[in-house]
Amino acid sequence: MINISEGLTFEKIARVVEENELVELGVEASERILRSFNFLGSFAEKKVIYGINTGFGPMAQYRVDDNHLRELQFNIIRSHSCGAGRPLDNKFVRAAMLARLANFSEGKSGITIQLAELLVDFLNNEIYPVVPEHGGVGASGDLVQMAHIGLALIGEGNVSYKGFVVPASKAMEDCGLKPLEIKIREGLAIANGTSVMSGIASVNLFMAEKLFRWSLLASVIMNEIAESYDDFVSEPLAESRPHPGQVYVASLMRDHFATSSRLRKREHSLYNGKNDERIFEHKVQGYYSLRCVPQVLGPVYDTLQYAISTVEREFNSVCDNPVVDPDTGSIYHGGNFHGDYVSLEMDKVKIAVTKLTMLAERQLNYLFHDRINGILPPFVNLGTLGLNYGLQAAQFTATSTTAESQSLCMPVYIHSIPNNNDNQDIVSMGTNAALMTARVIENAFQVMSIQYMALLQAIDYLEIKDKISVESKKVYSELREIFPLFVDDSPLCGDIERITDYLKNN
Repeated sequence: MINISEGLTFEKIARVVEENELVELGVEASERILRSFNFLGSFAEKKVIYGINTGFGPMAQYRVDDNHLRELQFNIIRSHSCGAGRPLDNKFVRAAMLARLANFSEGKSGITIQLAELLVDFLNNEIYPVVPEHGGVGASGDLVQMAHIGLALIGEGNVSYKGFVVPASKAMEDCGLKPLEIKIREGLAIANGTSVMSGIASVNLFMAEKLFRWSLLASVIMNEIAESYDDFVSEPLAESRPHPGQVYVASLMRDHFATSSRLRKREHSLYNGKNDERIFEHKVQGYYSLRCVPQVLGPVYDTLQYAISTVEREFNSVCDNPVVDPDTGSIYHGGNFHGDYVSLEMDKVKIAVTKLTMLAERQLNYLFHDRINGILPPFVNLGTLGLNYGLQAAQFTATSTTAESQSLCMPVYIHSIPNNNDNQDIVSMGTNAALMTARVIENAFQVMSIQYMALLQAIDYLEIKDKISVESKKVYSELREIFPLFVDDSPLCGDIERITDYLKNN
């Protein structure tokens, strides 16, 4: 069980979101939340405070009568539940609720303990509000998407529960839960903040880390197939340009190569003073897609690590407006809800993952192009050339999917459109950025699945499964259980889907 009071590391976020681990609020977080609520109640008397006794956004210039203050909080949830499009994946919603709970646990949101505990109950009972993907501009946070979560918390709208979409009230009744009653500013507290974009971003990063590991292993196998010279990952070479990612990738590849008999030593064949070939049969230097893996995947790794630290920090932040601070005895109005940090990181991750996808596509082309590799039949076709096609058509899918990701790399971070009567005159589009990154990541898995299909066929054609590294052979064996060697042509769409699922879940 994860104690929210202790803060959320990226590893803890993954355990809750990916493994459905239970959460508890903890004593310290409960005390902070209670203290903040009590302070807000006393401080707010006879004062004008945004979102408590004023309208929202451009309506902030209008005072709301005391007898309508509770109605005001319900209104922001109901009025902003206006999203459109497909529902967000349950995993995204789970991560968003966890992010909001973590934000609340800092004790600067002025909410009741009941709201925090209800979020805990939703998480632990796997009740996921139905949240449309479109509607957030990422300033004032994820107002529309979070409002849909709030709608479920007050017992309205629909939720995904036990595999079915049902009214929120029914799921809550089944779990013995009561709808939130809403106090002081809880409607605004729910809707405000960056929790949806942060939640989606966290899931994106879980998956992007898997992609990185699969891409690195695919690159290892590629060089094993090509019998590359091993000095491209040598420690002196990597450390002569000491970017952390490059050094790390080279180190991991060396570890894999240590149990492989397929890599060549340059000093054995080219530095021994005995070579008198005029034209070298084996390439003196491999193609960039093989030789420059540390330099290509290194920046990808560094980008992911920085994004992880940013998203982890966002989970453990206060992204409300206003911020209720009992420690200083005041309430501060500002822009902590603005999603620029998340938006920028998602754009960077999107670009990095697309470059990883491009690497996979180029490595795939090497395997398919017999005049380039010089050791494999065209399209790793193990049947009769001309009669059979091997993986020829699968390249169309890989190329098309890679091209789509390239087209999605336009930065969303700089695509601000003023709205809200120009109150929100510069926005982050953070949720859009996170959703587009999710699409690019899904594309990468599909391209990678086709690459692994080709790798398996190449290993069998060359009869080298007992010569490749321990980890390469392990993956070869597991994937061959899903995708057996094929000679005769057959539909491959199901195989692509099964391998994609394997890569995503391992």
